[in-house]
Amino acid sequence: MGVDSRNMMVAVPAGRVRLSDRRTQRSWTAEVAPLRMSAYPVTQAWYAEVTGEHPSTARGDRLPVEGVSWWDAVGFCNALSRRAGLTPAYELRPGSGTADWDTTADGYRLPTEAEWEHACRAGTTGPRYGSLDDIAWYRGNSGDRIHPVGRKQPNAWGLLDMLGNTWDWCWDFYDPEVYGTYRVLRGGGWSDEHWSCRASVRRRSHPTFRIDDVGFRVVRSAHG
Repeated sequence: MGVDSRNMMVAVPAGRVRLSDRRTQRSWTAEVAPLRMSAYPVTQAWYAEVTGEHPSTARGDRLPVEGVSWWDAVGFCNALSRRAGLTPAYELRPGSGTADWDTTADGYRLPTEAEWEHACRAGTTGPRYGSLDDIAWYRGNSGDRIHPVGRKQPNAWGLLDMLGNTWDWCWDFYDPEVYGTYRVLRGGGWSDEHWSCRASVRRRSHPTFRIDDVGFRVVRSAHG
């Protein structure tokens, strides 16, 4: 399958999603406005074209970019927006450990975790949008390595690799009272067991964290 994720932004309809956190036993419902999401995680070729950088451990143009921090991801979003003549979504202040999101901006950004889970589920209510081996690269079938984007089946809205291959950075803080500036990761990765590759699973990490199974995908609000 010849895929260029630069030209593949998929429409995600508005909806409502119920999120939960196993640690706190808390559940909450979020409304999600319509948006467009990249059909695949940002690839190494796309990342290099925008930033000139090659941070990944495994090399391949069509592999998801990995070894990128949350700060790297939001920086990419702003750089991509400027290249496209759009208003950057973020004001970044790494020295103070903070960033502000201009919700009126028409540029590229990271999904919120509510947007991510709503998009992942694509109207389904189970733990996954299909059979795990059909939709995801995980420990049971990855051969202990990352794989090119777009080789597994999409969900009902045309999004691929939402589960497995690489975790996706999301915009949200995980739990500021307990974990401070840690941000949310979603989706599971190529080295994870099957129980981590579910639509509801939440993981967290420091925004400077880089590892070989964490990447990201981009979205634009519907007004953009």
